[in-house]
Amino acid sequence: MPASAQYPGKTTTPDKDSLHLRAVAVLEWTGEQDHPKSSRLVPVSVFDGQDLEDAGVYMARPEPLALEGEVEYQLQQDGKPIGLFDVQSSGRQLGSWFGSGNWKPLPAAKQAPAQAAKIDEDDVQSDVPILHRKHPSGDSGSGSGKDAGSAPSGPPPDPDRPTLHKSGDASGSSSGSGSPNSSSGPPPDPDRPTLHKNGDNASAGTTANNPSQAKPKKNAEEEGSVESVAQLTEPDRPIIKRGKAEGYNSPVLPSVMGMPADMKQIVAVSDPKGGPVHPWDYTWANPDDETKMKAAMEDIARTALGLSAPQPAAKPAPKTAAAHKTAKPAPPPEPAPLADEQFRVFELAYGSGATMVLSARTPEASGPVKFVTLIAQPDLYGNVAVLVKSVADAAHLDDNPRMRLIDAVDAMADNRGELLFELRGATQRQFALYRVLRGQATRIFLSGGEAIGSPTGE
Repeated sequence: MPASAQYPGKTTTPDKDSLHLRAVAVLEWTGEQDHPKSSRLVPVSVFDGQDLEDAGVYMARPEPLALEGEVEYQLQQDGKPIGLFDVQSSGRQLGSWFGSGNWKPLPAAKQAPAQAAKIDEDDVQSDVPILHRKHPSGDSGSGSGKDAGSAPSGPPPDPDRPTLHKSGDASGSSSGSGSPNSSSGPPPDPDRPTLHKNGDNASAGTTANNPSQAKPKKNAEEEGSVESVAQLTEPDRPIIKRGKAEGYNSPVLPSVMGMPADMKQIVAVSDPKGGPVHPWDYTWANPDDETKMKAAMEDIARTALGLSAPQPAAKPAPKTAAAHKTAKPAPPPEPAPLADEQFRVFELAYGSGATMVLSARTPEASGPVKFVTLIAQPDLYGNVAVLVKSVADAAHLDDNPRMRLIDAVDAMADNRGELLFELRGATQRQFALYRVLRGQATRIFLSGGEAIGSPTGE
């Protein structure tokens, strides 16, 4: 019999609309964080549940899916949410897509409504005194039938004594017998105008029950009023309203143009399912360990940049042996300075230990500007183990781009952080994600297709 291939079972193609997508972008802005002057959102990656896709071209129709209108991003710093960004429009700049929108703060947490203490009214043995008003004799709820038929304890009221009451009070409009002619005051004037609020039920009920008290119509001019205009308005008539439209939060900020020197960057994540907050900060067991690791990485950075410590000036030899014994040793020379130094320590997974990133450049006065970026971890002996070293010079950035750390981000929704870097060249740039695992730092994603250059040391 002819052999046939093994069929593992029914295979299905995943539906794009039902996929759990997680997008990562970089928000760039100028000005203060609380009051930015201009901003733009640069898409980086989209995780479709299996692979990391380039967010700049993923499902572009024509704009990418990550930059469609009303897409909301959560701004994060060290894994902590600090704000929201709603995409309103998109465009292209220098051959890459970017989004413009509204930067707004996080919504305030709703406070639980205060619950009043429940009082047990059936507790007859309560010692708490209760103050209440005395019910009138004619009130049906003043007491039981026995109390209702009893005579009042006070003297009988004087029928000729004037009584002050509110308009529409039933007790003042008629006597106890209920006869309309036994009222203590003069009859109301039917032509006297009455002031009332719009929709006053008391006045409307009095007029309906006593048609003789209604004011007769005189002419059409006296009939018109402000209230009647609102009722006679056509239902389909358009209404002009002042104020902001529904869903309008704040004006769309202008886009950042080019690469200004004061531009700042922050991570933005869009995920409909959200997730728990996972801070990436690492807490040292001994604060002195951080100082030791930073100093060791600074020495490695100076060596990579070619910065050597200045040699101390030669001193004349002492004339006598006694002077030689009393001479103090020269202090060690100061290390060469590093410009724009940035040192950060992450805990990319719970219990994973410290992952250190240091970046710096040479001072402009020392000659051609060079840049260095180090990714390292402490080894078993307490020394610095360098995982990635990138050295670039300002004259050849397109061949060897500069690595600029942005932040750590959970790009694959697995509760593990990746290091997000910007690879900035002279005329173009890309974004890269590095995963640090088992003593190695591996680049797992690069935006923009082919690399503009490979950082030295990888």
